Amino acid sequence: MAEFLPVEPFQIVIFGGTGDLSRRKLLPALFHRFLDGQISEACRIIGAARSELDQAAFVEMALKACKTATSSENWDPKKWKIFASLLDYQQIDISDAKKAWKELGAKVDFSEMPVIYYLAMPPSLYAPICQALKKADMVCPSCRVVLEKPIGRDLASAQEINDGVCAVFQEDQIYRIDHYLGKETVQNLIALRFQNAIFEPLWNRKHVESVEISVCETVAMEGRRGAYYDTAGALRDMVQNHLMQVLTLVAMEPPASMHADDVRNEKVKVVRSLRQFSTDEVLTHTVRAQYAGSDTSPEGYRDAYGVAPDSTTESYVAIRALVDNWRWSGVPFLLRTGKALHQRFTEVVLRFRTPPIDLLNGPTPTDACALRPNTLRLLIQPDEGVRLSFQVKQPGQGMVMRHAELGFDYSELETGDSPPAYQRLLTDALDGNATLFLRGDEVEAAWAFVDAIRAGWHAAEAPVATYPRGSTGPEEADDLFHGCEGTWSYGP
Repeated sequence: MAEFLPVEPFQIVIFGGTGDLSRRKLLPALFHRFLDGQISEACRIIGAARSELDQAAFVEMALKACKTATSSENWDPKKWKIFASLLDYQQIDISDAKKAWKELGAKVDFSEMPVIYYLAMPPSLYAPICQALKKADMVCPSCRVVLEKPIGRDLASAQEINDGVCAVFQEDQIYRIDHYLGKETVQNLIALRFQNAIFEPLWNRKHVESVEISVCETVAMEGRRGAYYDTAGALRDMVQNHLMQVLTLVAMEPPASMHADDVRNEKVKVVRSLRQFSTDEVLTHTVRAQYAGSDTSPEGYRDAYGVAPDSTTESYVAIRALVDNWRWSGVPFLLRTGKALHQRFTEVVLRFRTPPIDLLNGPTPTDACALRPNTLRLLIQPDEGVRLSFQVKQPGQGMVMRHAELGFDYSELETGDSPPAYQRLLTDALDGNATLFLRGDEVEAAWAFVDAIRAGWHAAEAPVATYPRGSTGPEEADDLFHGCEGTWSYGP
C-alpha cells in the first residue's frame, strides 16, 4: 500500500488564496493530505488575497472547493470540521500600506514552525511580494517560498525574477514547482536507470541510436485559451519546462546521492550541454507548426478566439536536440509536443542500435523480416508503465524473425492510491525536500536554449507548417529522423 509519512507541523500562507489555482489544486491538496494523516492539527493554513472576505467566507469557499475535489466515499464531515479550524484569511494588496502586512504577520508564528509562502500569483508579482515580506519583517531562516511556473517568458525576464526573489530568500529556501516532476513515472526514470544494472551500461551513445520524448495533446484552443496561448506557444509553454525536465532525467549522470543539490547539479549539466543552434541549424533541427481545420473539426488554430489572424505562434514544435557531452555526443534527442493531435500521451522511447550484421536475414533482408532496433518505451501518461521490444524466432520451420514485447504496467501493482503530482510536490515543499524542484540556474539554462531557437526562427523567417486537426502532426517533423531508424511513435 502507498505509505504516507507525516510532515512536521508547518504554517503556509497562500498568496492568491481565493484564486483558481488555490481553489482547484492547493486547498484540495492540503485537505487530501490531511485526510491521509500527513498533515497534523497543529498546522495553520492562511489565505491571503485582495478579495473582501472574512475568515468564515474563506472557509465556506474552501469547503466548496474541497468537496468538489473529493469523492463522496472519501468525504468525512468530521474531518472537514477539524481541517476548517486550521484555516484563516487575510485581505491584502501587495501595494497596501503597512497595516495589512502587519495584520498578516500577526497571524504567523515565526518562533516554532517553518513558514511556507506559496505564491499562486502572476510571476511578475514574485519579486514585489518577496520585497513586501522583507519590509514587513516576515522573512526568517526557516521560511520557504514556492514559485509557480512559468519563471519568466525568456532568459532576461527569468533572470529578473530570480534576482528579485534571491535578493530576499536564499536559493535553498526557493522551491520552483513543475508538476511533471511529481508524476510517479517521471520519478521512476531515476529508479529504472540507477537501480537496475541491465539498463545503465547500455544508457549511452555506444548503444542508443536516438531518444524520443513526446508530450502529445488532443485539446485545442477551446473557449478563450487562445488569447493566452498566442502569447506563449508550444516552445515556451511545454519545451522550456515539461520536456526539459524529462530530458534531464533521461540524460543525467548518476548523482552522488539523492540529496537535492546532488540531483539538481547533474540536471543542470545536461541543460548546459544542450547545443544552442545557429540560425542555419534552427532550420534543419526544428519544425514549428499550427493545426488547421479538418473534415470533422473545421476550426484551425488561427480561427480560435483571441488568436491573431496572421499569427505565427506554434501549436506544435519538434526539435532534434543534441546533448554535447561524453555520454550522449551524436545521439539525437527528438522532442515533440503539440495541441489538437490524434491522441493524448506522454512517453520516452529509447531506440537501441541494431547489430552490425543481420546474420539470420542476410545482407538484403526483406521488409517482412528486416532487423529492427530494440526499443525501451517509458509510458508516463495516460498509461503508466514500461515496454521492451525485441526480436524472436517465429515458431515453425526456418529462422523467421518476428517482433515481441515485454511490458509492465503500474496499475498491476497493488499500491493503493498514490497522491497526484501536485499533492506530492506540495508535501515535499512543506517537508523541506527540494529534490523535485527546479534551481534558478537550471531555469535560466533552459531559457537560453529556447531563446536561441526563437531567435533563429525570427532571423531566418522560419516557415510555419500546418497539420490537420486530429492528425499525428506535420509531415515535416519526420525529416528530423534523418540518419536514424524509425519515426515518431503513434502512442499506446
